Amino acid sequence: MKLGFIYAGQGSQKVGMGQDFYENYPEFAKVMDDASGFVKDVTDFEVKDLCFDGPIEKLSQTRYTQPCMVSFAVGVTKLLKQEGINPEYVCGLSLGEYSALYAADVLDEKEVLNLVAFRGKVMEEAVTGREVKMAAVLMMEREVIEECCRKAQEKINASSTGDDTPIVQVANYNCPGQIVISGDACAVDEAIALLKEAGARKIVPLAVSGPFHTSLMKSAGDALKERFEGVNFKAPSSQIIFNATGRPMQEGESFATLLEKQVQSSVYLEDSIRYMKEQGVDVIVEIGPGSAISKFVKKTAPEITVMSIDSMEDYKKVVENLKGGADGK
Repeated sequence: MKLGFIYAGQGSQKVGMGQDFYENYPEFAKVMDDASGFVKDVTDFEVKDLCFDGPIEKLSQTRYTQPCMVSFAVGVTKLLKQEGINPEYVCGLSLGEYSALYAADVLDEKEVLNLVAFRGKVMEEAVTGREVKMAAVLMMEREVIEECCRKAQEKINASSTGDDTPIVQVANYNCPGQIVISGDACAVDEAIALLKEAGARKIVPLAVSGPFHTSLMKSAGDALKERFEGVNFKAPSSQIIFNATGRPMQEGESFATLLEKQVQSSVYLEDSIRYMKEQGVDVIVEIGPGSAISKFVKKTAPEITVMSIDSMEDYKKVVENLKGGADGK
């Protein structure tokens, strides 16, 4: 068996996440108890209380979501590793990439939580007051979506008179049949109109607070670049597949450059899953909350056994299956 971990991204958060783990596993409880101290110099709030009690409106604000989600991921990863379950390959969806870096021992618990608290803060600040939109385009080829975004951008550029031209770009290549576009609301609407003309049958608006993974996040990328200068990225214990490229780090790349690029360019999750398959990964565990990525894996590489951990019961089943040898999809 060759094992991969994939970590959920922002949007999977829910009130009550991790509470069952907290009440039953002291190691998980310690992660949640310590988390607020690790982020307090960036954003001062009680991570445990917000995860368990909400409200969902606050939990869904980027600056709060990111440390809450990663705290959950760190706690579950610690439990898995204590059971001797270690991945050979790791990746994550957007924010989840930071949890993957923790799983690969590149960042320790304090470093990763402080970093994502900073990341959430600067991402939220990057587009304050700007009307933005993200939308999932279903069952359409990526080349058609890219072309519609390009045409929409050309039309906007031709009619724009100011320095601050609205933009629309592909933000996420999630799986075959699901691609997310993002940007200024007016530009996304223009692209949606062209997509419908091109035959798009279903386009789903997403409830988000920013145009993530577009060039509108450049100021967040610049802030992260400066922040990374003080970070000690360690040698990874697992192979990491990066969002910005859909493959491992290449010569001339670094953790800092890939993470700076990630926040302001497309996320190639589908390509990352395909890479895992090509490397012989036959079991993937999604570490949530939620199970959206498991669906992406099944659509991209149905021959891979995939399991998700959203709850304590999920965790127990995963441990039982992995220690006994996963033999079913």
